[in-house]
Amino acid sequence: MSRMPKHAMVLAAGLGLRMRPITEKLPKPLIEVAGRTLLDRALDRLEDAGIESAVVNVHYLGAAIERHLKRRANPAIAISREADLLETGGGVRQALDHFGGKPFFVVNSDITWLDGPRSALKRLADAWDDERMDALLLVNSVAKTDDYDGSGDFFLSPSGRLRRRKRREIAPFLFTGVQILHPRLFRDSDPERFSLNVLYDRAEQEGRLHGLVHDGVWFHIGTPSGLAIANRALPPARRRAKAG
Repeated sequence: MSRMPKHAMVLAAGLGLRMRPITEKLPKPLIEVAGRTLLDRALDRLEDAGIESAVVNVHYLGAAIERHLKRRANPAIAISREADLLETGGGVRQALDHFGGKPFFVVNSDITWLDGPRSALKRLADAWDDERMDALLLVNSVAKTDDYDGSGDFFLSPSGRLRRRKRREIAPFLFTGVQILHPRLFRDSDPERFSLNVLYDRAEQEGRLHGLVHDGVWFHIGTPSGLAIANRALPPARRRAKAG
């Protein structure tokens, strides 16, 4: 890719059930990790990479998220409200008109990361090949992931193609929740709720699902134990300019 995508989406509509009782009155994206909310940490990364605008989808306690986002100056924020949960695929599909038909970032709001020598988002942008890819997922080594005891998500070929783990297999890589997608990935997709996994599977079959290994440190903040690990490991967040 000759330049960074201009647009992004942050997925922030989940219920946060595994984080209860914290999320009984606080939406998970507004949980603070080392002095900064998860949602702001995702948006900070996008701002630092030069992203001009970001869509944030909301559902559970969405009004609190919208009030919080009024404090931000950059990137420009558009809210995508979901009266009913659309899942990851349906949520992104609803926001497609914001991306100008071009590749865009999608970042989960229940993860955060430390970059390696270079920005993970810039590495993804540099690795993107529009002729070969419909989806480029940042993946993390299972061996380097704390608080994880599963069987992994993907295998990565020397050419960078991803293959999903089959039943009874153990895969070496996890999806981080950070990715570049092209709008064409959503052709003929369900107009309502569906998982992005449906589209990943189709892209895999067509040889257009690719991966890039993260070279920094990645945290999944899906449970209280994951939150505790991130709080111990992450440095205090720096202050950011607020919207006027």
